[in-house]
Amino acid sequence: MIHVPEFHLGKNFLDNGMTKLLITLVLIILAPMIPLYILNISSPIWLPYKSSESRKCDIFRGTWISYHNMPYYNNATCREIFDQQNCMKFGRPDTDFMKWKWKPDKCELPRFEAEQFLELVRGKSMAFVGDSLGRNQMQSLQCLLARVVYPEDIISYTEDKRFKRWFYVNYNFTLASSWAPHLVRTIDTDPNGPTNDRLLNLYLDEADDAWAAQIETYDYVIISAGRWFYGPQVFYENGKVVGCHRCLKSTIKNLTMFYGYRKAFRTSFKTLLSLARFSGVTFLRTLSPAHFENGEWNKGGNCVRTQPVSNGEMKLEGGDLELYLTQVKEFRRAKREGKRRGLDFRLLDISAAMVVRPDGHPNHYGHWPHQNVTIADCVHWCLPGPIDTWNELLLQMLKRERH
Repeated sequence: MIHVPEFHLGKNFLDNGMTKLLITLVLIILAPMIPLYILNISSPIWLPYKSSESRKCDIFRGTWISYHNMPYYNNATCREIFDQQNCMKFGRPDTDFMKWKWKPDKCELPRFEAEQFLELVRGKSMAFVGDSLGRNQMQSLQCLLARVVYPEDIISYTEDKRFKRWFYVNYNFTLASSWAPHLVRTIDTDPNGPTNDRLLNLYLDEADDAWAAQIETYDYVIISAGRWFYGPQVFYENGKVVGCHRCLKSTIKNLTMFYGYRKAFRTSFKTLLSLARFSGVTFLRTLSPAHFENGEWNKGGNCVRTQPVSNGEMKLEGGDLELYLTQVKEFRRAKREGKRRGLDFRLLDISAAMVVRPDGHPNHYGHWPHQNVTIADCVHWCLPGPIDTWNELLLQMLKRERH
């Protein structure tokens, strides 16, 4: 519904009110003729957070524009692509999803330069902490860097297989990935192993040792979490049950997933702020939206689109919007505390750019057809694909840190 403001009749009516009304009507008529990429996201009103990274250019608000250069890599030039995101290997027939470039409103986002990135992180260390989407970004980064060099050694300082390291010898650069989908200590209550709807116990005031015990000396920590919080959970604080989400137990107070999500980020940021030797920069990578259509994720939902959509067609809403707002609120809280303690917190705000990219997911092209996998993957991102933009944004943030 279009809102037309009220106008008071007077001598300026024709000059002001009628002119605005005519302009509105013309835009309505011409809208279908405007190319899709022009209509794409630009400073969406549903995202209240504005980046303070630069007053002149907010690299997180912009538009996807058609761009027909070849992608940075393919599944033959990068050996780090997991099958689940190897869309070309498993026969995805279209390639248009790789032919778009993110264009910030008031500046340009340069292409990713692997040598420049490696020089910026020379002698440093970087860890991705969170779920498989964090690993998805890290693998994108490894593929981007593979244009220059592969890591020559896998470092195993710990027997914990959830924390893995790679070493780029020529640049003395350590890259790590920590599997911690809830960020806090989690216990699986299902004796038969993982299932999609298993009940998990979340200790909301205890950071997961998978990352917390390893991270103290890292220069850059990129932290993220999201979709796992939709599942059934019992929440613990100070060793006692305080509530649950979808646990279906009448004896336990029903709390929302947003309660657990907020506490998980608060505990994670508090942990980073309290580590005696931690002096690194913390990046919060914001929520990566899923794009299930034609049904829920476990009821036939899929993602078959082949191009970006307009901002008016898709936006963060419902649970995803609330998760985004929750993590940004906790980020702001941590950033204020970090400033007092001399620690930097930065927002890698990818949500606005990615919510209009339903075309970038594997769907059913993360496995061979004969494997008969019924659930589509509309959560992770194809490699190569739109997720490479996350690392273009990260590189620009690192350049700003250097200056």
